[in-house]
Order: sequence, then structure tokens, then C-alpha cells
Amino acid sequence: MDKIIGFIGSGNMGSAMVGGIVKADLTKPENVFVASRNKNTLAHLKEEYKINAVKDNKSLAGCVDILILAVKPNGYKEVIEEIKNDCKENCVIVSIAAGISIEAIEEMFDKPIHLIRTMPNTPAFVGEAMSALCPNSLVTEKEIEEVKLIFNSFGRCEVVSESLIDAVIGVSGSSPAYVYMFIEALADAAVMGGMKREQAYQFAAQAVYGSAKMVLETGIHPGILKDNVCSPAGTTIEAVRELERQGFRSAIIEASKACMDKSKEMTKKGKGDGK
Repeated sequence: MDKIIGFIGSGNMGSAMVGGIVKADLTKPENVFVASRNKNTLAHLKEEYKINAVKDNKSLAGCVDILILAVKPNGYKEVIEEIKNDCKENCVIVSIAAGISIEAIEEMFDKPIHLIRTMPNTPAFVGEAMSALCPNSLVTEKEIEEVKLIFNSFGRCEVVSESLIDAVIGVSGSSPAYVYMFIEALADAAVMGGMKREQAYQFAAQAVYGSAKMVLETGIHPGILKDNVCSPAGTTIEAVRELERQGFRSAIIEASKACMDKSKEMTKKGKGDGK
């Protein structure tokens, strides 16, 4: 990829994205520019990945082809006001902020822009993010493919309508928290069974990781994969029976719905979801 990629902001997600791009050899490190107020993080990124560290948002905006706004949602208005007259013509703006709509960002720039609203999740830190990409009407197919290359460098991504962004937040943006709770609960049960805590986390986490990989790589319906584990009159079907009795699936559905409802509410208020 020969595009110049710029980041404004070097927080956890921005840093994870920079690392993913460089580790995947998507482009040369000298084609990546990062501007940040956090001098320590900026110095760390420059040292570890050999990228260009920039202190000035305006100069960065004027030299990149793809600009990723990796600042907190409450900082968007200030940053956009600072850079909106300096972005290169046809620069693709990528937002990773929850709770700020395409329309709201377009209004902040106050001119036509090529904009892709995205929603990555925290597994980006280990190269296993799931991200949604929502382009506005000006973004070309070629530009979408270029941004997909960036997000695929630290996980997987799908292009979806912005109308689905709340569902995305429920199913992937916030769901790592639910999965961590599940892993913790599995480990607690193993500890009850006599296993050491550290070992219990290994067993539980690998079981979840392997199960997810089975779904992704085989394409087999999760219900069928579940059935394949359940032997007649066996231990697994007994556990499944108890999970159903306790409302396991209903609890997950209702939790995700609550997450989506909160996301809709916060978008209306113009705030980020904060996960």
C-alpha cells in the first residue's frame, strides 16, 4: 500500500492500529504519521515501530491520504475545527469514535468529505479485532478497499450500513466484556473443582478462543457445533440444560439489547458510548 496514513491521537486503540499496520507490513513505517499530545506514547511508537512522530495536527492533516481520528469523542469538535481547512483534497477521513454519527462529523467539517465511520474493538491489541466500516456517499469503492486493508491488518472487518452501528456495538464493540465475564465464571467453576486459578484461566480462555475459531473457519452453524459436543445422556447436555434453565441465552440477548439501546441514546446526545 503506497498511501500515506496519519493518526491524530495515540491512545490504546490508535496505538494498537499503528502496531497492526506495521507488523502486517501493510506499508512502510515511514508512510505512517502520528500526532499526539501524549509525548511519552508518541516517543514509544516512534521507537518501537519507526513511524513518523508529529506534534502538529495541522501539518499532519495536510500531508496524509488517509486520516484516522483516534481521539476521544469529546475531542472531535476541537480537533476537526483545527484541521478542517488543512486536509488534502480527497483525503479519506476515518472516525473510530462511538456515538458520533456521519452526519455530525460532516457538519463539523462544514464541507464535503470522504468519510468512513468505524467501530473496532479492543482485541485489536492482539491483532484480532472485529471492526465495522460505514462509508458516506462520497467514498469510492477503491477507498473502501484501502481502508479495509488497514482494518484487516489487525483483525477482520465488514462494511455495514450506519443504521446497523448500534447492533455492531452490541455484538462486537462491547461484547468482549461479556466474554471476559464468561471466561472468569468458567475459571471460577474450575477453581471450585480444585484447579489452580492461573491454570483455570488458560483452560477457559483457550476453550473460548478455539470455539470461536471453529465458527469462523468451518462456517458451521453454532447450534450444530453445540450439538456435536452433546453426547446422549452426557455431561455437556446436562450443562446445556442447566444453562437454559437459568436463562443463559435470554440474558445475553437482553444484555446486548440494553447495550444497543444505550448506544442509540448516547448518539442522540452526541456523546461516545465509553464502552
